[in-house]
This record gives sequence, C-alpha cells and structure tokens, in this order.
Amino acid sequence: MSSPTEPHAKETAGALDAEAGTTKTESNTTTEQQTSQLTSQQSEKTTTPAPDAIAAPAPLDTTVKPFTETTSSPTATTPTAASPNVAPTATPPTSTNGTNGAAAPAGGLSVKPTNLKDDETIPPDFQGEVQTNNDLPTQATLKKLENHTVLDASRKSHTFKSLYSGPNVARRVLLIFVRHFFCGNCQEYLRMLSAAITPEALLALPVPTFIAVIGCGAPELINSYISETNCPYPVYADPTKLLYNELGMVRTLAMGSRPAYMQNKSVAQTVMSGIVQGLKQVKSGLVLKMGDQRQVGGEFLFEPASLSLDSPIPTPSDEEKTIDLDEKMGPNDNDEKSEEKKVTWCHRMRTTRDHVEIPELMEVLGLDGDGAPKQSAKRRYESALKARKGTGVSMASQMSRASMDAKAASQMSRTSVDARAAGRSSVGSSLGEPAATTAATGAAA
Repeated sequence: MSSPTEPHAKETAGALDAEAGTTKTESNTTTEQQTSQLTSQQSEKTTTPAPDAIAAPAPLDTTVKPFTETTSSPTATTPTAASPNVAPTATPPTSTNGTNGAAAPAGGLSVKPTNLKDDETIPPDFQGEVQTNNDLPTQATLKKLENHTVLDASRKSHTFKSLYSGPNVARRVLLIFVRHFFCGNCQEYLRMLSAAITPEALLALPVPTFIAVIGCGAPELINSYISETNCPYPVYADPTKLLYNELGMVRTLAMGSRPAYMQNKSVAQTVMSGIVQGLKQVKSGLVLKMGDQRQVGGEFLFEPASLSLDSPIPTPSDEEKTIDLDEKMGPNDNDEKSEEKKVTWCHRMRTTRDHVEIPELMEVLGLDGDGAPKQSAKRRYESALKARKGTGVSMASQMSRASMDAKAASQMSRTSVDARAAGRSSVGSSLGEPAATTAATGAAA
C-alpha cells in the first residue's frame, strides 16, 4: 500500500527534472517561479508525514541560481520502483568546501587536508616556553660532534673540539650559542656579559677559563657582530645548525618573560636595531644570511673530565720530542696532548631571550661577583640569582676552596714571617742594651 506522500514525491521528482533541464536558458522570472514552486512543494511534503516513510536528510539550501556553464546531464535522480518510499536526493558534488556538503567553487580546495604532514622546515610557532630540558650531553654525543667544523670571520674552519680542548686552549671553556646575527636580545646579552666578565678575570682563576660564542648565520657577519656587541671573545658560525640540533637546542619565536639583562632595552628598540643592521647589509648581499630566526641557543660549560685542579698536560719546555719529517701525522695525533673534557653544566633556552642571567653565570664560572658592571643595580642581580636556569655542578666550588686554602696559607706564611722578624728585632734590642749602657758609662767616666 502506497503512502499518502507518494504522489507528492513523484511530482517533486518531475519538477526537479524539469528545473534541471530548463534552468540553462530560462530567464530570472522563470527561475523565481520555480523557486517558489519548489519551496511550496517541500513545505507541503514535510507537513504531511508518512508513518512508514524513511527519514530524509536535512533540507539543503533551496536557492536556485542560474547556471553559468553547460552540463551534459541533470544533477537530480528520480526514485526507482524498488524504493518507492525513498525521497529523491541530489547527486553529491565532487568537491566540497567542508561546510554542510555545499559545492565548492571551481579552482581547488579552500581547506587544507588534515592528513598532510607539516613541513619540517617550517614548524609551527610556539605560544609559550618550549618544553625542553637541561640534560648534560653525553660523551658519545661529544665524540660524534668533535670533528664537525665551524667557521671564523675569515671562513677558516675549526673543529668543534678545538674550541674547548687542545694546545693553547684554556682548561675550562664556556660555549655560548646565540641566535641569528641580527638578534638584538642576544646582542644585549653579550654587551652585558662583556662588561661583567673580562678575559683577564677568567684567566686569573685557579683553573684558567675562557669563553667562545657560536652563531648560526653566515661567517661574513661575524666582524659586524663583534663590533655591535663589543665582545672580546672569539665568535664562530655554524650555518648548518648541526651543533644546535645534536646538542638539543630548539626553535621558537616566543619571547617569554623579560630577563634582567634586558632591563635597559625595550622590545621595539631591539627589533629596530636588528632591522637597521640588516639594511646595512643590503649592498653586501648578506641581509638574508643572518641565520634561522626561530633557532634559539644555550650555554655549555666544558671542564676536565677528571675534575682535577692540577693540569696533567706538561708545559712545552718540559717536552723533549723529535719530529720525523717522513712520519705521516694522523688527525688524532695531538689527542695525547689534549685533556679529555666533558660538559658539567648547561642551559638550553626556552624562548628568544632566555639566556642564563649574568650573576648565575659568574657564580658557575667561580668569579664570586668579580667584574660586575658598575652601572648594574644590585637589586636586579639579587633577583636574577634567585631563579636558577642551568643544571649541573661545575668546578667552581673546588676552585673556591682552593682559593680559600691558598689565602689561608699565604696568611699563615705572612704571619710566620712577621713573627720571625719580630723575634729578630727583640733579640737585637736585648743584645744592644748592655753595649749602649757600657758606652754611656765610659763616656761619663
């Protein structure tokens, strides 16, 4: 038995066929009539429910627009005899814009497919601090990187190991990884560091210490970088960023909270400073070679693996070794002269201005506050010391005890010398009194 809506369904299907075939050439007046007729038919159908009819999907947008291109067949289908109670449905469009199945305009998708992976070279920007850690690099990692080359301002290559180990290298070396060479935040950090920590203060420590800086831009920008920061320490470039990646440093554009070393500069000032420096390099062609703007750095302290204050490397005057000119030198022939080093303390930046504060860095190096810039506020330094960023235990405590022991020994020696001098003075005075008395008596006689 057919339902009461079957005549209406057939009538609606016929109207759809007629509309699909004639809308190509009919005028706007005919289109409006068809729209009103289709609307009245659908409202009549929905107001007369059938008890055994299958529920139809939600009605689509019934606004009929004139076609602008020809088609070979109508887009509506009529119900078959096998399914008399199923309402006619329109053929789904071949491309959608992701909203209620409406047809998308020709020329491509307007929504990016969700199954495509993000390009690793363009990662998403982070909204806050990057979830990284300060785990110390293993010896296996350092062994893997020791022959990786970095470049100086003259594009001369140096192995990574030669920066912290080998002849004419301090036993303790702090490597500071900065961002791109136009970064005003890192430049302000190096200005503050250079004023607070001098090479003379580092070399005067019980264990000679030094600093080196590594950036990720073109080595041709190193000289201008040193000029901008007044940095007295050597600066190198790692354009490949292999050291950054292998040592666990991450990429982000989040600024984070304002550090103590940035109190004298605003964000606008640092940004404008970088822009001006870039404009100066337009003629040289280096304006876009400052390095990855998302790459952040960190600080890594290399110290003797033995943690001994005494150097096992003899001085050149103590060595007696003949050199055979016919003997071929291998790449690791100088390893016997190099003391094994390891990272005892490190910090990885979580934002673009997350370098370790200067007071904490001075404490890790064992400077005990020496070399702090006079213009810096004491309160700011005290607050910076409360927030520890780095992880690890350096030789600073041993150096401090050694310095105290040396001062105590020097004080004892000075006291002993003073006591001996005082003893000699008292003996001389006691021996001189009788002679003086005899001379006075003889003079009186």
